[in-house]
Amino acid sequence: MPMHFIFSDEAVLLFDFWRVHSPTGMALSVLVVLLLAVLYEGIKVGKAKLLHKTLESLPATNSQQLILGPDQDSTGSRTTSDNRTRLRWFLCYFGQSLVHVIQVVIGYFVMLAVMSYNTWIFLGVVLGSAVGYYLAYPLLNMT
Repeated sequence: MPMHFIFSDEAVLLFDFWRVHSPTGMALSVLVVLLLAVLYEGIKVGKAKLLHKTLESLPATNSQQLILGPDQDSTGSRTTSDNRTRLRWFLCYFGQSLVHVIQVVIGYFVMLAVMSYNTWIFLGVVLGSAVGYYLAYPLLNMT
């Protein structure tokens, strides 16, 4: 495996079964990697919007209490609305964690594809990141 970028229509990407031996196969592989890079950018924006909506949906006092720590009243029990708020916070946090794991996995796939040192794959990742940024980041302003 060369340790410098090469223009070639032959490569092994990510898995042993993803072997490219033709210009058509390389074009399809570049398209797949491009779409992965677009998806990565979209997930970054989606994660930011999810966090923003989560913090907006919780009352300010409850979200601060959940972050800083619970206060119990004199009897030591919590109200049912407080428990529902905690459950919603937990579910939102769990969802954000899952989205983060998906983002990390896709990011590593894209990084490993670039580490094939194939210039076409590298250009596909760069173009996919640019297109993903162009398409996804205006969505942050739409709340």
